[in-house]
Amino acid sequence: MKKQGSAGDGERRRRGRPRGATEQGLETRQHLYATSLGLIAARGFDETTLRDIAKEAGVSVGLLYRYFPSKRAIVLALYDELSARYAERAAKLAPGPWRERFLLALGASLEVLGPHREPLKALVPVLVGGQEEGLFAPGTAFSRLRVQGAFSEAVLGATDAPRGSVAPALGRVLYVVHLAVVLWWLLDKSPRQRATDGLIRLLERLLLPASLALRVPGAGAFVRTADALFRQGLLGEQESAAEEEEAS
Repeated sequence: MKKQGSAGDGERRRRGRPRGATEQGLETRQHLYATSLGLIAARGFDETTLRDIAKEAGVSVGLLYRYFPSKRAIVLALYDELSARYAERAAKLAPGPWRERFLLALGASLEVLGPHREPLKALVPVLVGGQEEGLFAPGTAFSRLRVQGAFSEAVLGATDAPRGSVAPALGRVLYVVHLAVVLWWLLDKSPRQRATDGLIRLLERLLLPASLALRVPGAGAFVRTADALFRQGLLGEQESAAEEEEAS
């Protein structure tokens, strides 16, 4: 015999869907996400509470918790969104020398980050020094590795990619250079961030002699040392691992 109560079963199935899988759930999450970033941009990360966000969004704190149980979850969602968009853009880099591909990757990063400049400015202390939410925290490695991998690929896929372990080391060093430019851009108080444009033009002028210098015997050791310092100082890797990479 066919079981009755199919309407009730369908209702239970609808209730059992993962939160956010429905169109309404996605819209709710996006509303809460946008409200959160707006308040963080206006008040700062530390000064914004989940209760403030719920009030501004016109929802209960309980509903907010279902989507974003902490402010950290909001930051991680931002990292995830921006790094995914950037990785998609960076995958389409045109062929060419590594210095040109690096500049294209850098420009793509600033374009992706551009619409979120205000909340990112408010998050600068967190980005740099957050033990759990910072760019170099273990819990945010998923985002960092996406972006870092794009800069490594910009070198590895270049027409003049250095040989051996120098290429991935150079990619990681360029990732750090990119972070320095992004931080400058976030702190840039000049009209329309013209000082950042000037910095990028200066960097572009320096990259050609840098690419030529890299062909000099022994120059690769300098790049590997810079990479080792980055991994020790910012990622907390053991010195022995960095020395092993340098010797390879």
